[in-house]
Amino acid sequence: MLFDLPDHDTLYQALLARDDRYDGQAYVCVASTGVFCRLTCPARKPLPENCTFRATIAECIEAGFRPCRRCHPLQAAAGADPAIAALLKALDERPGLRWSEGDVVRMGYDPSTVRRSFKRQFGMTFLEMARQRRLREGFETLALGGKVIAAQHEAGFDSPSAFRAAFARILGCAPGALRQDGLLRASWIGTPLGDMIAVASESHLHLLEFVERKALPAELRKLREATKGGIGIGRTKVTEQAAAELRAFFEGRAPVFTTPLFQAGSAFSQAVWDELRRIPAGGTRSYAEIARRIGRPSAIRAVARANGANQIALIVPCHRVIGADGSLTGYGGGLWRKQRLLEIERQYVADAGADLREPRRSAGG
Repeated sequence: MLFDLPDHDTLYQALLARDDRYDGQAYVCVASTGVFCRLTCPARKPLPENCTFRATIAECIEAGFRPCRRCHPLQAAAGADPAIAALLKALDERPGLRWSEGDVVRMGYDPSTVRRSFKRQFGMTFLEMARQRRLREGFETLALGGKVIAAQHEAGFDSPSAFRAAFARILGCAPGALRQDGLLRASWIGTPLGDMIAVASESHLHLLEFVERKALPAELRKLREATKGGIGIGRTKVTEQAAAELRAFFEGRAPVFTTPLFQAGSAFSQAVWDELRRIPAGGTRSYAEIARRIGRPSAIRAVARANGANQIALIVPCHRVIGADGSLTGYGGGLWRKQRLLEIERQYVADAGADLREPRRSAGG
């Protein structure tokens, strides 16, 4: 738990008073409505027996509660927190710095508060994010043909062994194992919800995953073993297309992906993945619905396994699969990220509705 919650009565009184001292530190889950709120929510207050209090958004989501539409607990955007905004700006300016808690203190912030804030917003601490950013710098040096030692220095690692170990934790292999001439090439793509690893040939995208996904090293190892010549490093035209479409998605310009894909799997898995791509942005399906749509209504667990085995995140939108009761279910990229993706896609639907309601103007107007 990231915050030692006060007792139930104290938090309920804070809810009644809309006490902003607890905003972002505690959330109320309301059993009678199935939603969770900030303690400052303006909605009519529930009875105390219907309330449970949790320290993080992730705990509320994992317990099956939906975000309130009045107080929007998921929209405590990073930019609304001055400390987060300042630290992200500093990280952009000095991505190669070996950030420490001392650096955070010198900027005037309390490390424990920053740790909680980043964990709540991004699912990782500021120092973890900074370390990931340094690895990205080293990865991109390798992609441009640089030597491993140059990549190590670019990433800010004094020790070659520490660089290799950090690299291997993400990619499942040492940096020297990645070749420039591989048939498949791995590259690093930054997004507002975290960095991703893409693996593509000149004709198809084979993998797209968030870098902290636990299954990523095993997925990459499996790809290496199945690919003659192993995996190289660098971008292909397919990677560039995927990166451009991801930018358009996160910038609110287009929710459609046309990047050509290659996914090895059984006929059943292929049917599930094809059905996932038919779910429109802003829509969701349950495992049972997908099973019915592919003509295998009793294969709900097998659908869940195929959904979890998807190696191309976002483009094959396994994040659009929810529980039969409307609750979020497991997601390899993290439930907090799944909820953010669904929120982004709902905005596309809202914007489309607004466009339809916009009055037409004459050519001379």
